[in-house]
Parts: sequence; structure tokens; C-alpha cells
Amino acid sequence: MGELYDLSPALRLMLLGAVIALGPLAWVWLRHRRASGAQRLRALTLLTLFLTFDLVLFGAFTRLTDSGLGCPDWPGCYGSASPVGAHASISAAQQAMPTGPVTHSKAWVEMIHRYLATAVGVLILVLAVTSWIERRRLSISPAWAWLTLFWVCLQGAFGALTVTMKLFPAIVTLHLLGGMVLLALLRAQSVAYDLGVQGHAPLMLGRPARRALLLVYALLWLQIALGGWVSTNYAVLACDTFPTCQGGWWPSMNLREGFTVWRELGMNADGQPITFAALTGIHYVHRLFAYLVLAALVALAGHLWSQPGARPSARWLLALAGLQLATGLSNVVLDWPLLSAVGHTGGAAALVVVMTGLLAGTRTAPSSVGAPALTVPRTSP
Repeated sequence: MGELYDLSPALRLMLLGAVIALGPLAWVWLRHRRASGAQRLRALTLLTLFLTFDLVLFGAFTRLTDSGLGCPDWPGCYGSASPVGAHASISAAQQAMPTGPVTHSKAWVEMIHRYLATAVGVLILVLAVTSWIERRRLSISPAWAWLTLFWVCLQGAFGALTVTMKLFPAIVTLHLLGGMVLLALLRAQSVAYDLGVQGHAPLMLGRPARRALLLVYALLWLQIALGGWVSTNYAVLACDTFPTCQGGWWPSMNLREGFTVWRELGMNADGQPITFAALTGIHYVHRLFAYLVLAALVALAGHLWSQPGARPSARWLLALAGLQLATGLSNVVLDWPLLSAVGHTGGAAALVVVMTGLLAGTRTAPSSVGAPALTVPRTSP
């Protein structure tokens, strides 16, 4: 256990994360030095949201380049705070297995991901502390920022388990979902600042539209979980044709084995290698559910289009639905190209940001109110 969890480089890693975070903090302070504390918090929240989005993309890149075990211990790399100090150990591992999982390039990818994650954690810590200091002058409760801080700490714990449990599929999927939840929390706070600090009015939606929005939001999260399960089980290429799979509309599948959650990577619950039919089931369920989610997104965008204040959000939903369709097809027919695979994760993350912005920036209109407000918070990622 000590070989997996070596906390000796933790302080150096945290210091490096703080140094990286100084750049965004200095930029916000210089750009908004004449602004109020609430306006600076809003700016820092938006910047942290942007950097967290980038972190999610880099996490996908780390996973898709098989760099997740580039440093097989945590939080450092063979007991060092960087691959430089672990050069000899990495070289020995690479000589034993030239293609990985431990190579010098993969070690750097993994450690850069950890550095960026630590920096985002520092920014969220600053948000939490500052929101508490400014709580009497804010229109948003500091509890949101502290919840986000708790969540990023939990996300760090799942990141550690991802390494120490050797890419256990359930843990890796939860780590992906945790990153999406972090995006949602930051986006909800940014909208709250838009409403409270910028004076934007919420968009009023009728009760049916509001319920439809909640339903599509729930479907989106389920589809992201299914997509994460496909990726972490490396089941993308189980179906390499579209719209059929393996030459048929209903290929041979073992759904029970495929959706047994608690098992090691590449193994079934009995410790035997997972069957191709199980991988096919994982892939095809995600594909079938994608049809439903895409149809729901298009229908929701069409409804929002009829309300002038919601048209920017409708455009984003249509554009991102198209992006997900294009990148999903590319993953299947082009043999899972890296750019398309990372873009597919990015599209899902952007949908979470846009949909969360819609939910946080809308209210249910009273039955007597038929027209939406003229102003709506921005919903761009």
C-alpha cells in the first residue's frame, strides 16, 4: 500500500499547483482591480469554469493515450514530484515494456494532468474562502463555493483511486462524472453571479417547458454515464460500422456481463477475460440511447427557438448535438481517432455547461405570464 500512496511529494505538488494558480489569480486581480469583490468573484468563477473545462478535456486525452498509469503511484511519480526525479524508475519500466503503461511521455502526460488538477483545486479554494469573507455583500450563498471545494477534494480522491486501482472501470467512470459535476457546480455559480451581480433577469418558461428541460438534463447525465462506461471499458470499436453493428441491427450481446459494474478492467465478475459480446452490449446500448438523447435535444431546441430570449441556448444545443453526432460517428468509422474522441468528451462537457446554465437561469412562469423575460444569462461554454 505504501508503494501506491506515497504522500512525501504531496507538499511539493500542492506548492506547484499554487504557483500555477497564481497566473489566473493575478490576471483576474489586474483586470478587475477597480471592481467590487462580487464582480471579481464572478470573473474568477468564470475563469475557473473555463480551466476546469480544459482539465476535463486533458483528462480525456490522458485516458485516451493510455497515460493514466504513466506514474503508477500517487500523488507523485515513483516518490518524486515530477518525472524528472523518477527518470531512472521510468526508464527501467519502459525498458521492460516499451509500449507502456509506463513511459516517459505517458508519465509527463499524467503528471501534467495532476498539476492542472491541483491548480484548479487551489482556485476553487480561493473562491470558497473569498466568498466566505465577502458573504455579507454577496447575493449568492457561500455554501455553493464550499460545496464545490468539497467536490473537488472528492474528485481528487477518485483520481487517486483511478491510479491505485489500476483503471478500475467503475472508478474511472465515476471520476469522469465527477468532473462533469464540477463543471455543473461552477456553471450554476456563474449564473447566480450573472443574476445577482450583473442584474440579468431569469428567463421565464412555462411549466411544460421547464419539465422538459429537467427531463432532457436527466437523459444527458445518463448518456454521459453510458459513454464513460464505453470509454473506460474500451468498447468503442466493438461496433465498427454504422448504422448497423457487426452487419446487423441487433448484434449478439451479453448485457448482464457488460453492465456488471464492480469488476476489474478487461475482466468479468468471475475474473475471466470479458467477452466480445459484453463489449458489444456496452457499445450498442450507448448508441441506441444516443438516438433518444439527440432527438430530445433537437426537440428541446425547437421549443426554445420559439422564445426569443432562449434562442442563443437553442443554437448551442443544436450545434453541440451536431458535434456529438459527428464525433460519435467518427469514433466508429474512423477507428477511434484521438482528436474525435477528445472532442466527443468535450461536446458532452459543453452540453452539461449549457444545460446547467439553462436550468440555473430559468424560472417557472406563473400561469398568468405568457412571455419570457427579455434578458437571459449567457449560456456559452
